[in-house]
Amino acid sequence: MTDSDQPPAPDRLSEQLGEAPPEETIASLDRLTEADSDIRKRSLQAVRNIAEDRPSLFDGLTEAFARFLTDSDRAVRLTTAKLFVALARSDPAVVVPVVGTVASRVADDGEFYYVRARCVEALGYVALDHPDVVGDPEILADFRVGLSFDEPEVKEKLAKALAYVTLGDPGRLRHHVESLADHVDDDSELVRYHLCTAIVAIGCEHPEAVTAATDALRDRLDDGNPYVRGRAAEALALVAASDHGSEPLAEIDGIEPVHDDPPAFSTERVAFLRKSLDDGQDTSPPDGVGTVDSVRAGTDDIAEAINSPDSERECPHCGLELPDCGPPMCPQCGAPR
Repeated sequence: MTDSDQPPAPDRLSEQLGEAPPEETIASLDRLTEADSDIRKRSLQAVRNIAEDRPSLFDGLTEAFARFLTDSDRAVRLTTAKLFVALARSDPAVVVPVVGTVASRVADDGEFYYVRARCVEALGYVALDHPDVVGDPEILADFRVGLSFDEPEVKEKLAKALAYVTLGDPGRLRHHVESLADHVDDDSELVRYHLCTAIVAIGCEHPEAVTAATDALRDRLDDGNPYVRGRAAEALALVAASDHGSEPLAEIDGIEPVHDDPPAFSTERVAFLRKSLDDGQDTSPPDGVGTVDSVRAGTDDIAEAINSPDSERECPHCGLELPDCGPPMCPQCGAPR
């Protein structure tokens, strides 16, 4: 067997990106499918490390990489899904050609749930700039249905992706506000935050659609998380400030529960709601509140702040994400941490 028939070394694949013609890289990926699982995983990890900084190097190659989303080895599939997250975060257009392939992993109930979660996350980043591509009714239906039964890690990514769809196109889910509102009481703070964010994005351009969620949002005004409270108040304020009236909200009282030093994010939005409910007040939102651009600009930082206590790291052997407070042995492969 000649060198050209051998699977590429893990570092060689990353060296080819940007240097070799695309057909040579694709040929290397063809040969990589014949390598053992550890080499496949390490090769994909190596290219993932450059995906965020130089995503344009993957232009025209994503279909060749996407084949590893159906690899026989779970760790390889997870590494590939994370590669697409990195690409979609940096340059969503690069991932557009393989949206159907990524979505098929989400729809596969038999797929490892961490792989499905990462594929959802990648689709969410694409949706920010290309909502028409991810806005296929079947894809969005899979997202919404998954909120009812999926693993918590997948539900958080589903809620995030739905928020990103609405931030890319606030009208895309305006007829599904009620189904989103059905889950704003989820146990996960991130699910509640992202779904309230999705409803706010819809309300920025279609406040009449948010009237279907007023009861569920009213219940979130005493949520234990101040960012969820803030988004709920923001959504309700957009309804109250619109021509669709504040009659459904007339019974709201005691909006801001007593919390020690609530963040300005919450207090500003509660103040906006109070002002919107007062007929004698100017109901225009304050700067940085109540617009799609303002929601889009801040939502990632807030989600990171909510999630920061639950930091995770990867098992070095199989790629499973492990919480810092987890067991001393990886529950998937049994290796010591």
